[in-house]
Amino acid sequence: MSNMETENVIIIGSGPAGDTAALYSARADLGPLVIDGATPGGQLTITTEVENYPGFPDGIQGPDLMMNFRSQAERFGARYENGTVTSVDLSKRPFKIEVDEEKTFFAKTVIIASGAEAKLLGLPNELELMGRGVSACATCDGFFFRDKEVIVVGGGDTAMEESAFLTRYANKVHIVHRRNELRASRIMQERAFSNPKINFIWDTTLEEILGIDEGEVKGAKLRNLNTSETSTMAIDGIFLAIGHKPNTDPFIGQIDINDEGYIVTNNGTKTNIPGVFACGDVQDWVYRQAITAAGTGCMAAIDAEHFLVDDD
Repeated sequence: MSNMETENVIIIGSGPAGDTAALYSARADLGPLVIDGATPGGQLTITTEVENYPGFPDGIQGPDLMMNFRSQAERFGARYENGTVTSVDLSKRPFKIEVDEEKTFFAKTVIIASGAEAKLLGLPNELELMGRGVSACATCDGFFFRDKEVIVVGGGDTAMEESAFLTRYANKVHIVHRRNELRASRIMQERAFSNPKINFIWDTTLEEILGIDEGEVKGAKLRNLNTSETSTMAIDGIFLAIGHKPNTDPFIGQIDINDEGYIVTNNGTKTNIPGVFACGDVQDWVYRQAITAAGTGCMAAIDAEHFLVDDD
């Protein structure tokens, strides 16, 4: 099945970045087509309460916020195609986008907003308890753990940063690391070691998250890798800080991507390919917030609009 009509702009992904790009390009009368991806609405659809998005003083549920994003973009003429981009050809224009290996679309410009996914441990009840005590974002969810006790899994800079941030709220932060030394930079290690609220549990893995019956995290089952002994500890929250994986598989070999897998952008959202732009977590490994993703989505739409004007 092929749609031979060439779109002005195709947006890959429907999180805050993709939906904001859709809103702005729709209002610019570009009639954008959004390929909504494997997780329509992005990571916020598996988040419960969002309290740090401006304009919602009482907070808003993640899925509701993304429904609002999409409705607003559709109001101005954005169209949504359900499916996942399986391959692209960015070597010539119009650019070719294949969805689910069965539908083909062509576009004058492409905005990549495919996001990134937190790396998970693969535990059975990890996803079920996400947003109910399990989190991959301390800056998003730390506030909910005031005067509580939490675990952070990881040993790199991200784990140290998340742990330090969590000590603003939590009574105690236990860093669980599978080795007996950290991968984090020296300065981040020193800060963690000198923080009285941070405790280290070495040579240990998280075996099981307890609390599925209660619907929220109640504890953790840990296993010492040296002795194979297991133990349980009561805990209120578990933060996974083992990295993120940007969703860039279809673009590998066609566009500049850094060593961590993120798309490289310059002068706003421009990639090394004229007419192809990237926004949100697929090109941002620093901030990773809904508000920053939305901001770069706006930038990408404006960049694409300017490209099309200059191209005519």
